[in-house]
Amino acid sequence: MRAGDKGGITMTINIHEPLKPVTLMSLKEPNKTTAIIGGKFSGLLNWNDIAYPQMYKLYETLLSNFWKASDVNMQDDIKMWDRLTEEEQIAFLRVNTALAGLDSLQTPTMLNIMNVISDSAFRMIMAIIAQQEAVHTESYSYILSSLVTLSQQNKAFNDIKEDPIITKRNKLILDQYQEFMNHPTPLNLFRTLVHSINLEGIYFYAGFAFFYFLASRQKMLASSTMISYIQKDEMQHAYFVAQLIRILMDTIPELNTEENIQYIYDNISEAVELEKEWAADVLKDIDGLDLNEFNEYIEYLANKRFRQLGLKNLYPERENVMPWIQVFDDDMISNTKTDQFENVPRTYQKVSISNGFDEL
Repeated sequence: MRAGDKGGITMTINIHEPLKPVTLMSLKEPNKTTAIIGGKFSGLLNWNDIAYPQMYKLYETLLSNFWKASDVNMQDDIKMWDRLTEEEQIAFLRVNTALAGLDSLQTPTMLNIMNVISDSAFRMIMAIIAQQEAVHTESYSYILSSLVTLSQQNKAFNDIKEDPIITKRNKLILDQYQEFMNHPTPLNLFRTLVHSINLEGIYFYAGFAFFYFLASRQKMLASSTMISYIQKDEMQHAYFVAQLIRILMDTIPELNTEENIQYIYDNISEAVELEKEWAADVLKDIDGLDLNEFNEYIEYLANKRFRQLGLKNLYPERENVMPWIQVFDDDMISNTKTDQFENVPRTYQKVSISNGFDEL
């Protein structure tokens, strides 16, 4: 281990050697970790003495986002459900269960990653993220329970298991998540984190766009409110994962390679194409939703993810091309504002310096 060029610590590590689960308490070791993985740390957490102080701001922000599904009153959506077109109802059920499937993957994966991270602050943040993903999963069930019978819910959940486009889309992430569970090497950790960016920062957005499109037509406003809470969490999760990737690449030279940078570009761009394919299938019958605009919107979001990772844009530089979704854009949703669809104030979190992340 040696001092890094940027004032941090770099370490030589075999990126193909499995990481061992960290020891819960090693009281002879320092409280402040010596490295994110494979480091020495006591297991005690003093937030005033951590290796990456900016993580406390993220911790505060995540806590300030606390919410639960039952906070959203679904009565208006219950009345609205029968006024949706058949195509909108079908898409609603498909989107809802597909999003639930993604969060079902993310909760255990965050806990698996936490087991090999040797920094108490990062471990605590991952615990909060896992808890929030569990709340997201519940929220999709809560929405469905308000609108359709249990047999209809079960059918919708079973249908996604047999949906070839969902299976194809999720395989990109699922295979790597399983590979990390089976072989938790530093390289597989890096790759799994890249796919976590795909899940949290790319794959949710066709579903989000559908809910916000309905809201722009004054439909299912309670559901869109729930989705906006979820999006607020997810964009901060993606930010955290991007920071973790950058720290790993900065401190472990064996990970900071052109091959791994290309891995990021290749896999995020593949996720973009898979999300476009999913959107074309699930949203094709929704009157008034422009899929070409959505495709450009996904590329716009992907560029944000590349910049979060300290990389250059892959796609043409552009503004948000879907003006009706502007009120729910990542940059806007960070703030307290009036929702143009509901014309009532909506506060997502207390406004402070802790929510001013760049490129969210």
